[in-house]
Amino acid sequence: MKKTLKSTVLNPYYLMLIIGLPVTFLFLLNSCNQAIQESKESLGEEPSYIANPPEWSKNANIYEVNIRQYTPEGTFKAFEAHLPRLNNMGVKILWLMPIFPVGEKNRKGTLGSYYAVKDYKAVNPEFGTMEDFKALVTIAHEMGFKVILDWVANHTAWDNHWIIDHPEWYSKDSTGKMIAPFDWTDVADLNYDDKALWDEMIDALKFWVTETDIDGYRCDVASMVPVEFWEKARYELDQIKPVFMLAEAEEVKHHDNSFDMSYAWELHHIFNEIAKGKEDASSLPEYFEKTDTVFPHKAYRMTFITNHDENSWNGTVRERMGAASNAFAVLTYTLPGMPLIYSGQEVGLDKRLEFFEKDQIVWDYDSPLIKFYTNLTNLKTTNPNLWNGLYGADIKVLATSAEDKVFAFIRGEGSGQVLTVVNLTGKKVFMNIEGEDYLGKYEDYFSNKEITFTGKIGLELPAWGYNIFIRN
Repeated sequence: MKKTLKSTVLNPYYLMLIIGLPVTFLFLLNSCNQAIQESKESLGEEPSYIANPPEWSKNANIYEVNIRQYTPEGTFKAFEAHLPRLNNMGVKILWLMPIFPVGEKNRKGTLGSYYAVKDYKAVNPEFGTMEDFKALVTIAHEMGFKVILDWVANHTAWDNHWIIDHPEWYSKDSTGKMIAPFDWTDVADLNYDDKALWDEMIDALKFWVTETDIDGYRCDVASMVPVEFWEKARYELDQIKPVFMLAEAEEVKHHDNSFDMSYAWELHHIFNEIAKGKEDASSLPEYFEKTDTVFPHKAYRMTFITNHDENSWNGTVRERMGAASNAFAVLTYTLPGMPLIYSGQEVGLDKRLEFFEKDQIVWDYDSPLIKFYTNLTNLKTTNPNLWNGLYGADIKVLATSAEDKVFAFIRGEGSGQVLTVVNLTGKKVFMNIEGEDYLGKYEDYFSNKEITFTGKIGLELPAWGYNIFIRN
């Protein structure tokens, strides 16, 4: 769900990040913070704590797994067969949509919503057993993946045992009747005014980390749950192991002490509007000028052209973006942020997957998109300029002779500098890049051809064409 960006007063820690202090100094700062925390704990005071992304996430990408629709069987064991393929693509983080038993009371459709959780400490029997899930995590870890679970903290199924055992944990109307959030009639809204709920929910979050060794969570509608809860949960989870936390939200405050990454919803919607011809390339520099002054420098933003919500409710990539899809995919990998691939995106999934029914993905293993995404993932992983948050280089937008049609930018300096040029129109464009920051010898990442920019050479880009150049 999209949230309006809000300005915030950055604390001194973030100010230091923004002005670009050396990473070594930041490590020293974190050490000081740890010492302060231990000192306060010894005095019985509330510990000071700063949540930072785990080091392994610095050059990671993320892949959303829809277990139900992934294979004919729709099970953990059947999904295991796809791990070598995803590993070859360079996928790092596997985000599994909710794996918990689905409520039956007020269920929507035949199988119900993954987000109507009946039991926070059990596995959906459709997918297999707890032992099957543990085996999947073990195999994934052995292959170098990290695994995060989709967590639903805002509401439960109507037949979750909390409904009977703890009715005081639920929101009620003026007559005392439990209510659903919005028109989500298959779930009951939780009321976080009761701190006992906090403890029980955090206990469930800790259960999956301790019992199955997962590496973090993607948190559904995170902005509908108090940020103080997320901060407490993150602190307690990090005492077990450094976790990675993704918020389905676009809130600056989430990056203080709870989440590492948030959705770049506004950027995604700009992509959709440009594809429809309702906005043009000039919208992107305006977006980055705004977000660069709002979000802390350490914040990861998740960039994407589709996900389970977009696919099922708003349309396939082809429906929304048509021939522009690859151009926007290139941007998700080269702009600041962590790129997401949704199940089937890498083979050109072109149908809206049913949300409450079985609707298997049709896999085309000959799709050229597999190589396309493999190449992009390799570039993202190996070129430090494209790494996440503090680890990567800032974006510098370049002026062109076609600013309403072409978006051009560089990240980094010297050898390895990345120059991205994308035609965001359905017509061929001939253009020149202005300034001197980009001048020099490069190699076209996709064709391996060398090109020298002297300031006197223009570029011709086909409709929705793109180039990624790497400085020699």
